[in-house]
Amino acid sequence: MSLLCVLAFSAFKPEHKIKIFMIGDSTMANKDISGGKLERGWGMMLKSFFTDDVIVDNHAVNGRSSKSFITEGRWQKVYEQIKPGDYVFIQFGHNDEKKDTARHTEPGSTFDENLRKFVRETRAKGGIPVLFNSVVRRTFVESSTAVEDDDKRDNSSKELTEGNTLVDTHGDYLISPARVASELGVPFIDANKITHDLEQGLGPDGSKKLHMWFKPGEVESLPEGRQDNTHYNVYGAYLVAGLLADAVADTVPALKNFVRHCDIVVAKDGSGLYLDLQKAVDSVSGNKETTILVGEGEWTKPVIPDGKNIKFVMRDGARWIK
Repeated sequence: MSLLCVLAFSAFKPEHKIKIFMIGDSTMANKDISGGKLERGWGMMLKSFFTDDVIVDNHAVNGRSSKSFITEGRWQKVYEQIKPGDYVFIQFGHNDEKKDTARHTEPGSTFDENLRKFVRETRAKGGIPVLFNSVVRRTFVESSTAVEDDDKRDNSSKELTEGNTLVDTHGDYLISPARVASELGVPFIDANKITHDLEQGLGPDGSKKLHMWFKPGEVESLPEGRQDNTHYNVYGAYLVAGLLADAVADTVPALKNFVRHCDIVVAKDGSGLYLDLQKAVDSVSGNKETTILVGEGEWTKPVIPDGKNIKFVMRDGARWIK
């Protein structure tokens, strides 16, 4: 893994930086990290899995559906910026399922047509669309409130006994992105299957570690705790971003050589596992070589205890101040 991180990629260096626009909902979106807040979208973490040859420009917003993203003018702002060769990663569904008329669409009808609009208009600007279906909700019980709980950031089914099998909550909203991708010849990434396999593998208890599941008093930013089956915490978003970056490498060959994995990523903007470099170093156990990717900004060199074999890879814009 470390070798992949420190490769120079000189043989694949593009003439210009590659730009990836991201449009979607809260599971993808950038989040406020002030006050120790721990919620993250996987799109916020994606830059950590690409070399500096790639710019990730995340326009995903909490609570948006394919419909409201268009009606609020958010798609128009992205559309105006697309240049030939840019990528647009498209992931909607969670909020298209909501009942309110400002967001609701129908799979096989209005949802599909919105996805076609994103694809056709991206291509009209010379861009390259990539369609994703929705990541799973962590739902191990038949719940009539799982969709509405997205907005509440709560688990209204908390009194029900969970089973051992993940229950689908998206239905036909998972089919539309794959259908439109096949129809229009667009790369498709089955984010639902990838995250289903991850969460099912972890089981009902282990999968909580991916989400905003915290007991009262467990973290300072959530004194009353939270049971949130939709939104990722730092670890969950980071893990999912890495899996989806690998899926991008497999599905979009032109991007394969720019995907990288480091052992640990530290970033001041919340796009890594750690905000604090010393804490990242302190988390390393044993003497196995560990590569730490250091994000943009000024950094004080950490104290490395004897016996730890740590190498630093500095992103563009990162520098030591002492």
